[in-house]
Amino acid sequence: MQNEKITYISAKNKWFRFNFKELWEYRDLILLFVKRNITTSYKQTILGPVWIVINPLLSTVVFTVIFNVIAGVSTDGIPPFLFYMSGNVLWGFFSSCLGKGSSTFLSNARLFGKVYFPRLAQPIADMMCSFINYLIQMTVYVILVVVFALLTPSVQPNLYLFLVPVLVLQTGLLGMGTGLVISSVTTKYRDLNFLVSFGVSLWMYITPVVYPVSRIPGYLRPVMMINPVAPIVEIYRHAFLGCGSFELFYWLISLAVTVLVLFFGILVFNKVEKNFIDTV
Repeated sequence: MQNEKITYISAKNKWFRFNFKELWEYRDLILLFVKRNITTSYKQTILGPVWIVINPLLSTVVFTVIFNVIAGVSTDGIPPFLFYMSGNVLWGFFSSCLGKGSSTFLSNARLFGKVYFPRLAQPIADMMCSFINYLIQMTVYVILVVVFALLTPSVQPNLYLFLVPVLVLQTGLLGMGTGLVISSVTTKYRDLNFLVSFGVSLWMYITPVVYPVSRIPGYLRPVMMINPVAPIVEIYRHAFLGCGSFELFYWLISLAVTVLVLFFGILVFNKVEKNFIDTV
């Protein structure tokens, strides 16, 4: 009995509380959440996890036909399919983290009301699940980059590839942080939840996912690059394909916004989780 471990659960009084040690103690639960999310996502489907690859490929084909073939949007000399695939894979990861994070309270209300565990474990598990999907899609993308690099001199991967892990981590944290803010607001104002999908679609079109930054008029370019996702996509595409540019100033702004959004997201998440069960 002397070696028995006793855990005390008490209300959180601090506005900002990120207990990494507690999250680490619940790491097995986080992994179980990841396994559950992946299993339930493709349960009772014909193709199963193959949809992870099919979805970005189909949307890339649609973008190629609409924006390149019909609209004639330039891709700066890069093969159109590869150009759109580049932005599509990274944006898909960001929108997945944001979408899953924004529904944390509403989707898990029954679970949160029955048992205690660090509530941040759920959005972290969602981000890890989205990251696994991204890794599968990125594997296909890297194969395409290698093939096109051997076939055409316009595709030129470079040393900025070493920044890709940082860019991916930043993308996941920005998406999760934004999702935490939205999730905290929509627990009380449910009608705002209907604007999330529209807002994400609009956000994509003000991000250089389906067009290069070079096509943006000079007076609008600084405004667009303040969008925290825009520098990430631009550097990511530049690293793999050699098109576009690396602009340190805008990336530093993006990093600062990511930290602020994540900090604010955790802050309001911790505040709302104390009594969200009364409003859900």
